[in-house]
Amino acid sequence: MTALLSTTVIGSYAQPDWLIDRNRLGSRLPARVRARELWRVVPEYLEQAQDDATLLAIREMERAGVDILTDGEMRRESYSNRFATALRGVDLDNPGVAIDRTGHENPVPRIVGPIERREPVEVRDVEFLRANTDRQIKITIPGPFTMSQQAQNDYYPSLHEAALGYAGAVNAELRDLVAAGADVVQIDEPYLQARPEAAAEYGVEVIDRALHGIEATTALHTCFGYAHIVKDRLPGYAFLAELNDCSVQQLSLEGAQPNLDPSVLAQVPDKTIILGVISLEGFEAESPETVAERIRAALTVVPADRLVLAPDCGMKYLDRTLAYEKLRAMVAGANIVRAELTAV
Repeated sequence: MTALLSTTVIGSYAQPDWLIDRNRLGSRLPARVRARELWRVVPEYLEQAQDDATLLAIREMERAGVDILTDGEMRRESYSNRFATALRGVDLDNPGVAIDRTGHENPVPRIVGPIERREPVEVRDVEFLRANTDRQIKITIPGPFTMSQQAQNDYYPSLHEAALGYAGAVNAELRDLVAAGADVVQIDEPYLQARPEAAAEYGVEVIDRALHGIEATTALHTCFGYAHIVKDRLPGYAFLAELNDCSVQQLSLEGAQPNLDPSVLAQVPDKTIILGVISLEGFEAESPETVAERIRAALTVVPADRLVLAPDCGMKYLDRTLAYEKLRAMVAGANIVRAELTAV
């Protein structure tokens, strides 16, 4: 049974220092091509180390009281590159370049043929997570719109058609992830906000193509970028109302750091909202009461049975201790408001 005001995470959790070079990770833009130099473990032991780190992430989320877990994305160099670099149709030996949402150039996969999935990419991730917790589980995958924006297109007549190619690959992967035991499957689409004009043209179409026929709870995360990298937050979403017409069931939105006006949530009345109530900036965890205040504000617009709570974005760049403290504050804030609702 799903708890009232369920808590979850967006996807990533802080990776241990013994697994990944966190200084190097934090000093560069998120990887779009492979970045093996980030790992501190030699290749023959890397999978075992990633499994161990995943177990740590699972246990910390459980101890914090999170209801819907992910694997913490311990096996990823970034949220998107593990899947995007596993596809047929991209040249990784001769990468292209694209402008990141920060305005800087970043090496990216170069599309040289039809985008197709070679084989399942994250099925073992789901199986491992399912075998190691009895809570509800969620797995994330980069969305087709965002992957098309994070590539150099040297094959398709347009980025629109490239995005449809990515959508087919995402759909095939999602079907396998559901079959492997995922309760929730989430596509990450931050570039809906970074490229709102293109999103208005074909964003809903490619999202619906990616989610066609998926028989599980579906979610879409969109945001303004990692707080560690993108410091300025817009006061609202450039591409939001349009998402009410797409087939996804849950929308994951950043709310804490941008101090989002809850009234904007009325633009998507048909969706469950996964609302960011934990900011990823700063060096201290919020108090439970601060979290509770953010929840109460959202409840003036969204009913409790349509509200799920989460951090703003992935916790990849946070110190592990701080990440855990923030999860505990999120759960404690949720419990405060749950008690108030029960009393009423």
